[in-house]
This record gives sequence, structure tokens and C-alpha cells, in this order.
Amino acid sequence: MKKKVLSVLLASAMVCSLAACGSSSETTTTETTDSTATETEAKTETAAETTETATEATDAAASYEAIRLLNGKPEIDTQLQELAAKYLEETGNTVTVETIGGDTSASDELKNMYQADNMPDIFVIEANQAANWDGMLADLSGEQWTEDTDFELTDDAMGTIGFPYTVEATALAYNADVLEKAGIDPASLTSPDAYAEAFATLDSMKDELGLTAVLGWCAEPANLGWSSGTHVFGQYLDAGLALDDTTYIDLLNDAGQIDTDRMTHFAEFIGMMNQYSDPELLIDGTYDQQVAGFAAGKYAFVTQGNWINATVTASSDYTGFAMGFAPYAFEDGIDTIIAGPPSYWTVYADGNVDAAKAFLQWVSDDSAQDILVNEAGLISPFNDCSYAAADPFYESIKSYMDAGKTSGWHTMLKKDGLQNETCQVFADYAKGSIADAAAFTETIAKVIKAYYAE
Repeated sequence: MKKKVLSVLLASAMVCSLAACGSSSETTTTETTDSTATETEAKTETAAETTETATEATDAAASYEAIRLLNGKPEIDTQLQELAAKYLEETGNTVTVETIGGDTSASDELKNMYQADNMPDIFVIEANQAANWDGMLADLSGEQWTEDTDFELTDDAMGTIGFPYTVEATALAYNADVLEKAGIDPASLTSPDAYAEAFATLDSMKDELGLTAVLGWCAEPANLGWSSGTHVFGQYLDAGLALDDTTYIDLLNDAGQIDTDRMTHFAEFIGMMNQYSDPELLIDGTYDQQVAGFAAGKYAFVTQGNWINATVTASSDYTGFAMGFAPYAFEDGIDTIIAGPPSYWTVYADGNVDAAKAFLQWVSDDSAQDILVNEAGLISPFNDCSYAAADPFYESIKSYMDAGKTSGWHTMLKKDGLQNETCQVFADYAKGSIADAAAFTETIAKVIKAYYAE
């Protein structure tokens, strides 16, 4: 069985995902009513003309009761309501979408629902929240859709518990036009030496290229600690590894251990990032300044994920440059990016399990993928999806996925709250109060060990 696979998320997409996945005590709900038996039969016949899978899902779902789905991404609420309407049209069955928005977390809202005996049939979780629902999630092993994705969430004890509905990625985002003008092939950036040469070249050409700095990297801990403490730290855990390789997260979760050699190499790379980053952004900057600077062509690289795409392309300073991802190659041969789901849909074991399973199978198929990719702008986690997301990072992400060069989002499986401690180590390193890579490694090892001992 696969080990837990996470993507990610996170940040302004995981964390923007987290911010967007916030909730309030109110939810946005759209309900539809069951059609008559005659209408159901007619619509079932229409669905049968689309695909054999849709036919099977329709036949299986013919007598199902309405189900409820709790959505944690309010930015796609409209598209999920459209999805529910399409499902009703094709199968005659009802899905009520309840979307969380505001300042309360989705997990808090779910706790309230559980205590009120008001659980939805399908709800959203992040991978590190699975243990909170031990014994309460339906096992989705053997479902047809699991054969068409590498991104399902599995658990050694609970089986297949998470349905992936999108993929997000994080690595070093780059301005492809700037790299081309500087004569740098991003495919060559698979070692520290290659980066050192590229960074030096870009730095020497800043005026010619219109750059403020080579990198837009910010280690400010109060507002961007989620970025350094979760996503950048996550590169130490996963960069260069196979999607299901949990070597370093397992070591971390075994009483807070680290691999000293790997962490030292990682710290050396972060030191190089500190050297070539915009000094006004590095210590006291904000997320908005970081992304706006990249959109304006001030930075060749930025330390974020594809969740920045809408902000970048909407900027009045954006000139239409192409974008892509390069790996955090802090050791020779690292050639992967972190990619996977920022969260998953799970099925409540005491809910309408059969109807929920039928709906998830339908979501993995063409009608739903059309809406999720072309309308919601999501990147599909399913191998046979024929739609390309309207995301400037899509081609780059897809190239890594097709080549099997994606690593997992295992940073989300670390002890909750660790990022609030490790982010300060990144900040002190950026400020110079931590002198070098050896001191960074020694400090972060002590911080992690102490946190796991609490």
C-alpha cells in the first residue's frame, strides 16, 4: 500500500489555500431538488451517451439519497455549484455543496458539525488531519478512479481515504523570459554549482535585465513564517525524492531527528538564496511585495508555488512573460518539484457512503473534469484528463508530472505548529545572527528536537 501522499499546499496556495480554506459559522449552500422518475430516466439515458463510466455511475446511483459536500475553497464555490447541477442533470441525483468562508478553519467547522451530529457525506481535510478522523472515514480502496491517479491519500491503517481534486506545486518559480535573455536553461538547474553560476550571471546582468535582485525570497517570520517554515523547509524533507518516499518526514516524526548532512547542504543553498535576494524584501518584506515584485519583472526567481498565478497575471505590471518551476537543487542531481493535492475530499463512514463513492467516481470523469479544469482553473490529478489548466505554470508542472519528477507534500505531515519554530531560524539566518550553514543546521536541529519533546 502506498504511504500517505501529500501534496500541497499550501501557502498562499497552501497558505493561500489555508486562508481561502478558512470558514465562518455560516456556510454558503445551494440545494437542488430530486427530479421525477421520468426525468431521471431521461437524464440517465443522456448520460449513458457520454461515457460508459458515466452510465455505470448513473445506474449505481439511481436510488441514492441526496448527499452533502463540505468545500473548503470558497474561490471555486461557483464552479462546484455548477458541478452539482451537472451531476443532477446527468444522473438525477442531488449533491448539496456547502462552502466555508471567513476566518474560522474548516477543521473547526467540522468539529462543530460532528458535535451537532450534522456531518456532511463528503468533506475536506489536509493529510496531517487524517488521524483526527481515525475510524470515521470510508475506505475508498478499489474504486475505479484510484487506477487513474498517483495522488490519492492512503493510510496504513485506514486504507485509501482521500480523493484528490486538484494538484498544486511549489519549487523556485522563474521568469522564463529573463532566464532566456541571460542564456540560462532552467533544465540545467539540478545542482548547487549550476545555481551558483546562474545566480552570478543574473546578478551581473541585473541592469540589463531590469532586475532588482536575482531572487524574491522573504524570511520574515510573523507574516511569512508559513512560507519558510512550511514550504521552503518542505524542500529539505522532499526535494529529489520519489512521490511516496517518506524517508525524511519519518525521521523527523521519530522524536524530531534530522539528517545532518542533508540539512547542511540545504542550509548552504538557503545561504546562497540569502546572498542573492532583495535585501529590502528578505528580512522585512511581505507576501504581496514578493509576488508584486515577481509580476513586475524585478526578480528572476521567487519562492512560492503556482497559487501565485492569478495575482501575477492580474497585475498591471505583468508583461506576459512565461513562467516555470526549477527544483531546489541543494544536492547534485535533485530534479523534482513538490507537487500534489493541497487537501482531499474524504467520505464520512456513517454517511451515505455508496452515493458519495458514486459521485467521486463521476467527478474523476470527463464532465466534471471539464468544469474543474476549464471553469475553476484547477490542475487535474487524473492521468486521462484531456483538459489543460489555464495556469501559466501548467506546462512546467505537467512536464514534471509526465516525467515522474514530482515529490510529495510531506511537510504537512510534520508535528503541527513546528513551522512557527523553524521559521525563526530562517529569519535569524537571513539577518546574519546565524553565521553559516553549520550554525543553521545545529540551531534548527535543537529547535526541532525541543519541539518534538514537548
